[in-house]
Amino acid sequence: MELRNIAIIAHVDHGKTTLVDELLKQSGAFRKGEAVAERAMDSNDLERERGITILAKATCVEWKGGRINIVDTPGHADFGGEVERILSMVDGVVLLVDAAEGPMPQTKFVTSKALALGLRPIVVLNKVDKPDADPDRALDEVFDLFAALDASEDQLDFPHLYASGRSGWADADIDGPRKDLSALFDLIVHHVPRPRQQAHADEDFRMLATTLSADPYLGRLLTGRIESGRVKPGATVQALSRAGQRIEQFRISKILAFRGLSRQPIDEAEAGDIVALAGMSKATVADTIAALAVEEPLPAQPIDPPTISVTFGINDSPLAGRDGKKVQSRVIRERLLKEAESNVAIRVTDTPGGEAFDVAGRGELQMGVLIENMRREGFELSISRPQVLFRELDGVRNEPVEEVTIDVDDDYTGPVIEKLTGARKGELVDMRPSGAGKTRIIAHVPSRGLIGYHGEFLTDTRGTGVLNRVFHGWAPHKGDIPGRRAGVLISMEDGTSVAYALFNLEERGRLFIGAQEQVYQGMIIGEHSRDNDLEVNPLKGKKLTNIRASGKDDAVVLTPATRFSLEEAIAYVDDDELVEVTPNSIRLRKRHLDPHERKRAARAA
Repeated sequence: MELRNIAIIAHVDHGKTTLVDELLKQSGAFRKGEAVAERAMDSNDLERERGITILAKATCVEWKGGRINIVDTPGHADFGGEVERILSMVDGVVLLVDAAEGPMPQTKFVTSKALALGLRPIVVLNKVDKPDADPDRALDEVFDLFAALDASEDQLDFPHLYASGRSGWADADIDGPRKDLSALFDLIVHHVPRPRQQAHADEDFRMLATTLSADPYLGRLLTGRIESGRVKPGATVQALSRAGQRIEQFRISKILAFRGLSRQPIDEAEAGDIVALAGMSKATVADTIAALAVEEPLPAQPIDPPTISVTFGINDSPLAGRDGKKVQSRVIRERLLKEAESNVAIRVTDTPGGEAFDVAGRGELQMGVLIENMRREGFELSISRPQVLFRELDGVRNEPVEEVTIDVDDDYTGPVIEKLTGARKGELVDMRPSGAGKTRIIAHVPSRGLIGYHGEFLTDTRGTGVLNRVFHGWAPHKGDIPGRRAGVLISMEDGTSVAYALFNLEERGRLFIGAQEQVYQGMIIGEHSRDNDLEVNPLKGKKLTNIRASGKDDAVVLTPATRFSLEEAIAYVDDDELVEVTPNSIRLRKRHLDPHERKRAARAA
């Protein structure tokens, strides 16, 4: 049977998962009349809510008697650890580019990894039926991108198609029949090479584990592509580490292959197949699963190092334990180590004292997704401000630098450039009109300078700007970068906030809480209009007398409170502040509470 393994690469919101939906439908993966959710590959709740792909997932379609394994890759660089591993399982890539926006930073990140592995690309210009589409310009930009990434002659001679994933068609010519995706299916079969592993079908069994998952009935599942040989359920194999040490010897209890959106047990798998194996207890990502006679492990793709670190601690505020059930440091540690085992882009280390843990990762979004998953599982946490990780290169202290691509209305380019290149120490790389009264700005900015900037950016551009960022490289330390300029309003009492008190505090700055909310001493309830912190009393009620006033009392009407999302809260806090995360609440507070005051507040609450 003809077999092809491909990955689909695209920037966030360029239509990748929607296109996979149509590929599944038109290949007959769903039975007639079957109810299928939109964006079927985004099975995670967070993926559906945010409209992004977080976990790399595989599926399989049948076409003209052959099989095509399709891997849906994350579009955001924060989840690049998934991308780097998954690309080692495929022989070609489909690069999906929005015909209006052209290749974007996340496209550049994943494409550079694919080209470095020697994978041959197919370019699909998506959304060509949109009014602002400019497929010719987008195609030229793709070619320039490939050239800039040192693509080979074969890779530069790429085929391209015009498509609309939502409408379910792809054609070699922009004025084609616009009927279905058969042109894309045929191009994949003819352009992507057969798995080279099929030539090693008679050798000893070897497979590199690329993703780890769990099944309530089967236990640990390791997914990867078989590099050589054949394997059947019941076979005894071994797991080798990257250094060649034997981790364990186990019997394969089940072999699962991807068929449509489901995984089905099969009786035998051979070289080139992408399968999931069950039966191991210790083996993990980047280990080699092999026959007992094999001594050398397969080379594992190196993973880019983490760039930021966040401290996870127990929630020790007076309101701790009211929402969540998992509050002990031991339980938090177990959960973080479990995450680090399956996500090689995350690194967990204990801090002195053992009640907090430093979690290093790729970016604020990756950290935000991990924290959001934990709070939904019932955890209560205190989270610090993200800290950038530095490296020593040739005796010089280096820091991570990100490439920022901004599309903004022409009227707002001045404030954006001023903030990026001024206090935030960025360097302007390119600036050009992108049509429709917008300007595209590309700058290299230290990661430190981008922490907490997104909120300011939306304010400066009146909510119309679009900012994308991707890790660019390491550069010598650029000196001090000022943090948040404004101070905060801190509660000096414990209890329930009162509308009358908050109404009088509004002139001091914007508030983060409303009336009738629980507060405690040290909790941040608003942003001060000046640069210093101010202790205030949000519990102070109106003094009542038995003297009737001649006039009517003014009605208390509060300005709606500012509510932070998880990522916004983490980016907002300063070094001496923490984010208190529970299943139902996100609060900000000062890092240190007096122990006696904390006990008193806990008793009062």
